[in-house]
Amino acid sequence: TKPFGFMKFTPGPGLGGHCIPVDPFYLTWKAREFDLTTRFIELAGEINTQMPRHVHALVARALIGQRKAINGSKVLLLGVAYKPDVDDYRESPVFKVIELLEGDGAEITTVDPHVAQFEDHHGRTFSTTPLSDALLDESDCVVVITDHSAFDYAHIVERARVVVDTRNATRSVPNGREKIVLL
Repeated sequence: TKPFGFMKFTPGPGLGGHCIPVDPFYLTWKAREFDLTTRFIELAGEINTQMPRHVHALVARALIGQRKAINGSKVLLLGVAYKPDVDDYRESPVFKVIELLEGDGAEITTVDPHVAQFEDHHGRTFSTTPLSDALLDESDCVVVITDHSAFDYAHIVERARVVVDTRNATRSVPNGREKIVLL
């Protein structure tokens, strides 16, 4: 009933960063030394670990709605960083999303105004591409991975065929709602 101590949690494509994907499991490990359980932490970890697979399923469904398969489709991923408006991509969920989509034959392009190049866990180096109308027009599906403030979401929705919005970044976009798929 009071606004004090309220922390807003919003769903997303998975966990990222140097802290949250790791630290809760350290707490779980430490709790076991004292015969304590942390079932809620473990359950949250399981759910968050599965989120990239859920994003993959949403992309597949969005493409099927256009009578396309993932194989051969051009998928544009907006955002590499694990949180908005930073250049830190440590443990970003984008890695697993790329792995899953490429595994099914998608052609992946990444855009991030804060990250020019990034390296995945296998040592592969990727370069990001500047966002352009041509890139939006040629993509079969646009996926918002990181909700950077530099992105013009109304313009993205206007140009894109379909947008899978994993961050609710399009919440204030009034037009083109039929093209938006939310988590």
